[in-house]
This record gives sequence, C-alpha cells and structure tokens, in this order.
Amino acid sequence: MAKTHERIFDPRATTIPVLRYLVAVAEHGHFGRAAAACAVSQPTLSAQIAQWEKRMKVLVFERSGSGAHATAIGERIIAEARSLLQGMERLEQAAISLKAPFFGAVRLGVIPTVGPYLLPLFAPLLERSYPDLDMPIRETQTGALLELLDANKVDVVLLAEVPGLAQGRSVARLYDEPFFVAVPKGHALALQERIGAADLADERMLLLDEGHCLRDQALEVCHLRDAEDRLGADWRATSLETLRQMVALRHGCTVLPALSIDLPQQEGAGIVARPLSGSRASRSIVMAWRASDQRAEAYHLLAGMIRKSLPRDRVRVHA
Repeated sequence: MAKTHERIFDPRATTIPVLRYLVAVAEHGHFGRAAAACAVSQPTLSAQIAQWEKRMKVLVFERSGSGAHATAIGERIIAEARSLLQGMERLEQAAISLKAPFFGAVRLGVIPTVGPYLLPLFAPLLERSYPDLDMPIRETQTGALLELLDANKVDVVLLAEVPGLAQGRSVARLYDEPFFVAVPKGHALALQERIGAADLADERMLLLDEGHCLRDQALEVCHLRDAEDRLGADWRATSLETLRQMVALRHGCTVLPALSIDLPQQEGAGIVARPLSGSRASRSIVMAWRASDQRAEAYHLLAGMIRKSLPRDRVRVHA
C-alpha cells in the first residue's frame, strides 16, 4: 500500500489577498482603514483574516474597540507575509526586465516644488514615445516621498538632492536649477539685476512651511537660520503659487526656483523676479529609485527624456 504524504502547504489557505490584508492591518492598526487601503469591504477583509487564523490555529491580531494589534506570533507572521510579497515583486520585476523597459505601471513620486513645473515639460514626449505607459503620480514632501519609495509604494521619485539619498537607492542627476528672489513690483530691489543674501537683511522673507526642502535651502542660501523675526512666521504657505500671491499682495519677498517663473507673467501679476546671487544659489534635481529595482534601464531612459525636454536657457542640464 502506497504511503500517504500529508500536504504541508495548502495554497487555498494562504492567498495573495490574505498576505496583503495581514500586512495592511499591521500597518494601519485598524481593520476599517486597512480595508479602505486594500479597496475591499471591511467584512471581506475581516472574514478572510479570521478564516486564515482558524485554519492555521493562530491568533495574529488582538481586536479591540480602538483597533487591532499584532500578537507576539502575529509579528513573526506579518514579517513573513511582507517578505513573501516582496519576493513576488522581485519575481514580477525579473519577468518585466526581459521585456520592454516600460512594461507595466511605473509609479512616479514627485515633490510639490518640482511636479507642477517639470511634469508638463516631459509628459508630452513620454506620451508620444510610450502611449500605453501607465504612470500614476503621487505628490508629497521629500521625507514622505522617500518613505513611500523605500516601502515600494512608488517606483521612482523626482526631488531635490538631499544628504543620504544614495543609501540603498540609485540616483540619476537631471539638472541644476537656479534660485530667483521674487519681490513686489515697484520694490527697491526690483531695480537690481541680481539680488544677494545681504540685500535681504531687512526684508520679511516668506517661505514654505516646515517639511519642504526648498524652505531649508532658502534658509541656508539667504543666511536666515538665525533670523526668525524676518521669516514672516504668520505668512507661511504650502505651495509656491500661494507664496507668489503673498508677494503680489506686498507681504514680503520669497525665493522661487527657475522653472516656476514665467518672467512676463510675473510682472503682469505685480511681481518682479531677479536671480539670487551666490555660489550656492541653486538646487540639484535628481531622479531616484530602489537599488534593488530591476527596471534601471527604464529609469535611465526616463531620465534622458526629462533632460531632453528641459529649457537649457533656464537650468543647467546634466549629461
């Protein structure tokens, strides 16, 4: 009589959705928020996790009115689930790497002071070259963007270069972008061809809110770290467009990157923009992706398309 071997792994018990649901609940600490993140109903998510726990005879989460918390054994199970999902991603990327560079979706992340000004420059060329490319876009600040990249929630990011960026990531330099000082039309500084940090000593400087890397760069280049009384603390903004309007209303001056400036339009809106002088009066815009990503060829191709689309009279393009 043939010996019967007990099946160790039942593929019906552990499905890809179950792995995603386990990780989502662990990340959100709540079944409802996890279900929303996975685009399923809460009863569906809860039922599948409960069925899996029953089959495996383990309790992954402790439920309470305030949410869900992983048990000790649940922490180990969730770590394995994450590892399996990452392995599946590597498997898919290995298959993708054997096909056209842009096969599959490329999730793009971009910081707010770059996206509105850079995307319109290269998007038409990209669309003409790869009309079937799916490129969902996320816009957020630098710290959050890098967290999304490292967590595999975006594939490639466009941002200003910051210290430590290359740790575990590949980086392609795109261009250096000069800074301009925007002042109200009729302001004394509007008569100068260039404006230096010393010229701003007595001016109220309007900057982006905390978390924007352009704010930190402006503080450094304008020597404002020790001048909080001139930063217009009650006049912070979350976008360059808001800063522009605040300058037009004569609330102060601000620093803007070159691609955000349309000189004729600025003056028509009551703003005059002059180059900011100084050896560090610019920022480097780069593209970055996870070093383990198998689509490096596609990202280098994208970087080349961006460089090709840039106005060379406004920024210094890297080779």
